[in-house]
Amino acid sequence: MGASEGAGETFCVERIILDEPKLDEVAQRQTEIQRSSIKEKICDSLRCSVGQWKIWILKWIPLLSWIPQYSIRENGLGDVVSGVSVGIMHLPQGMAYALLASVPPVFGLYTSLYPVLVYFIFGTSRHVSIGTFAVISVMIGSVSERLAPDDQFLTNGTNGSVVMETEERDLQRVKVAAATTLLCGIFQVLLGLVRFGFVVTYLSEPLVRGYTTGAAAHVITSQLKYLFGVSPRRFAGPLQLLYTLVELGSLLPQTHIPTLLISLLALTVLIIVKEINSCFSHRLLLPVPIELMVIIAGTLVSHYADLRAVAGVDVVGEVPSGLVPPRVPEVGFFSSVVGDAFAVAVVGYAVSISLGKTFALKHGYKVDSNQELVALGLSNTIGGFFQCYSVTSSMSRSLVQESTGGKTQVAGMISAVIVLITVLKLGPLFEELPTAVLSSVVFVNLKGMLMQCRDLPALWERNRVDLLVWLVAFLCTLLLNLDLGLAASVVFTLFTVIFRTQRPRYSLLGRVPDTELYLETESYKEAKAIPGIAIFRSSAMIYYANAELYREALLEKSGIDVPRLKRRKEEEEKAKKKQDKQTGALRELANRMMVSVKNVSESVHGTDREHIITDGGIATVTRGDENRSFRPEQPHEEEKRDTHSVILDLRPVSFIDTVTLKTLTNIFHDFAEVGVTVYIAGCQVCVVQQLERGGFFSESVSRSRLFPSLHDAVLHCLSRSDRDLSRSEFILPLLFHRKCPALRGYDQQVRVAPSS
Repeated sequence: MGASEGAGETFCVERIILDEPKLDEVAQRQTEIQRSSIKEKICDSLRCSVGQWKIWILKWIPLLSWIPQYSIRENGLGDVVSGVSVGIMHLPQGMAYALLASVPPVFGLYTSLYPVLVYFIFGTSRHVSIGTFAVISVMIGSVSERLAPDDQFLTNGTNGSVVMETEERDLQRVKVAAATTLLCGIFQVLLGLVRFGFVVTYLSEPLVRGYTTGAAAHVITSQLKYLFGVSPRRFAGPLQLLYTLVELGSLLPQTHIPTLLISLLALTVLIIVKEINSCFSHRLLLPVPIELMVIIAGTLVSHYADLRAVAGVDVVGEVPSGLVPPRVPEVGFFSSVVGDAFAVAVVGYAVSISLGKTFALKHGYKVDSNQELVALGLSNTIGGFFQCYSVTSSMSRSLVQESTGGKTQVAGMISAVIVLITVLKLGPLFEELPTAVLSSVVFVNLKGMLMQCRDLPALWERNRVDLLVWLVAFLCTLLLNLDLGLAASVVFTLFTVIFRTQRPRYSLLGRVPDTELYLETESYKEAKAIPGIAIFRSSAMIYYANAELYREALLEKSGIDVPRLKRRKEEEEKAKKKQDKQTGALRELANRMMVSVKNVSESVHGTDREHIITDGGIATVTRGDENRSFRPEQPHEEEKRDTHSVILDLRPVSFIDTVTLKTLTNIFHDFAEVGVTVYIAGCQVCVVQQLERGGFFSESVSRSRLFPSLHDAVLHCLSRSDRDLSRSEFILPLLFHRKCPALRGYDQQVRVAPSS
């Protein structure tokens, strides 16, 4: 080994050429790998030893594994500051997002309390803030408004007026939200118990970001009525967003001016201060709690100015103090909300685990995806009994929890204590809060999701298929409901994967001189094709959807037209049989002429002279004045073809299905019929096992056709071609004129194998 200045190090390996049987012998392949049976796994999981119970408890209740090692000195101050900051954010967001869920604001505070305490016990992420989230809230709100619409609670009042039974409507919507939340939690717990946390992998990042951006548009549309103080009709089904916008446009002349002024003032203050927080975040110990300050200021102004009575401004209304006892949700709603509950479960988990893994990677700890699914499911399940609606991680609160020094789940518990104090003592103080202020809080907190539109230029440069996924998810969410939009987006994403595997890059490989590297000849100038050998590779898996395309691409790239060669071979066989018949007739005639030459004397006039003349492959028999000519049909000249071996590079393949197995078998047999030998290189051991179980190997296709690397396969082909050349057949002319002078000039070529 050595290296020259300015050049890389070199190495040299000397070994025998390995095919699959030799590899098994050298590497000592284990034919039987010991794996635990299903029965053994069940028995191990049910084993009731003390150690097993301890492992099981610590696994399902992570709090018990980290709380004994909790260091107050290292983590206490940061968790307290972070918990207080997040708790202050919970108050305005909880009440504001309750409007999105179409339930009274106090239930948003409940949602910011009970699920947070449950996640503190069962969660594994140290930085996410569980609670209300705009997208989940609007998904719950769409279900609540569909099953408890305003039209069902209109009654006739005095003087022929129509009165809305608001309390009865809100109570019914709370029941719907609680039932949906309970069913959502059950779905999440069950999926977590069966280790189904990988389901979120089907929700790619472009899909989630496009979906949440579209959901943000639904959130904005749902809050416009509070900003303008109008009451549009509710629409359901596809295109409901467009119908709602048209309805709002028609109601703009009826805008309530005091409500609009309050909204604009609150928005202006919130935007300015939040921008200041963002610009000077590195200098501020804590971000200015402007949301809470605006809510307090709005409540005080509304109370002392009596805006509800004087200007007719809508306010929050009654906010009961204290906690409500647990209540079993009405399971009768399950059949009506099962689809929505599953959609909420998937979206909520996707948002939560993506945030959790982001923070875990940044701070160097691990998040258990299945345990996170169980923790989120228990938060929703238990929350459903306390009349909460579905929760997930909030991006804005999680960023604050991490940036203000939070290091463990204790910060979440402290934030829940802040909410608890508010619910017990301070709830009634917010009864005079204008709903327009809460809507302004919602608007400002959607900035993060709306700014995801900046993904588009980056995706255009990096991956345009992901850009298409983002746009389709966004448009489907806009034009369809949130649940249908999610389903359509997932289906489209899967179709893009299938399409890309059906249309992979097929290429021929060549060898880089003086190396064992084999690269695409189209992409690398120094990758030279090996004469007589075609190395073929697909950039994607081979399975039932693209197996036939793989075979067609192989025929095209290798330049071997197997169907035409097979037809040519059949034609040659027929021509050979016909030629044999004509040759037999010619030889019989020649024999008769030899007898005639002996028995007939030559005369001077030459009228009885009989002889055979060959010219250009035409045999002419002349006797007296009579001439007869024969032209034996020659077989078609064999098509010139230099390729004698084809190597299939199966390194990208991780499994073999029955369609692929049949396709490979056909490839081997078809090429063998035209004299081309096919080899396989780079098979993983699992693929070899699947080939063995599928009956791929036979007398004509042995395991020696498999090689662990391309280089082994190429060397084998070259050595085999050298042996064939040394034993090749040659042409020896054999002249018949020695026996018969009349056949002089008619040379027949005969293939004679050399003696060994």
